[in-house]
Amino acid sequence: MFQKFLGGKTAVVTGSNSGIGLGVAVELAKAGADLVLNSFTDAPEDHALAEKLAKEHGVKVRYIQADMSKGDECRALIEKAGTCDILVNNAGIQHVAPIPEFPVEKWDAIIAINLSSAFHTTAVALPMMRKAGWGRVINIASAHGLTASPYKSAYVAAKHGIVGLTKVTALETAKDAVTANAICPGYVLTPIVEKQIPDQMKATGMSREDVIEKVMLERQPSGKFATVEQMGGTAVFLCSAAADQITGTAISVDGGWTAL
Repeated sequence: MFQKFLGGKTAVVTGSNSGIGLGVAVELAKAGADLVLNSFTDAPEDHALAEKLAKEHGVKVRYIQADMSKGDECRALIEKAGTCDILVNNAGIQHVAPIPEFPVEKWDAIIAINLSSAFHTTAVALPMMRKAGWGRVINIASAHGLTASPYKSAYVAAKHGIVGLTKVTALETAKDAVTANAICPGYVLTPIVEKQIPDQMKATGMSREDVIEKVMLERQPSGKFATVEQMGGTAVFLCSAAADQITGTAISVDGGWTAL
């Protein structure tokens, strides 16, 4: 769909050794961007993944370990990257519990990884983008950045915060050739979601098809999962010239969830 128009640009994608982050990284590489992959691990397979993507797409790819729950490591990630034309804040975790029973340490971790990390990376990346005269900040929010569900207090709070941070970033860069937007996925079929299906089948006694339709996709009117490729394609579009005047928005890729 997109030619290699991002040649010469470097994209830093947090939480990108699997799932949505990896899907976005792959689509950016297809468009010609060099990549910095990231996660909290530092295993041989992480670096092997970087080598694999570099070979497949003919771009430069590095893997840099950073614990996104720690502000200094978030900032160091961008500094180690050396340049950051495209910043994709994707790292995130989840925990489900009623508010009175929600573990404080889980609240703190979710807010740190899902929200504060984006503040820290953006703070270091923006001066680089301004100096380069071009930049894109793409925050992976969620349908839960626009609406809520019970038992997900920290996640919903963090994702609403990401949408707000996106708007502030857009306003502060409105006179620069820098845009900031949030992508708000509904349910996306990632390895993490895939692993939940057998557990739900066991817990509910439902078939795989019924778990997907009646449990997981109950709030997604399309009745279909979004894909990591669709998230990546949306990110690539936001990096295109067609999106030069799209900034401060929350783009839903949720099968109609937030239209309800």
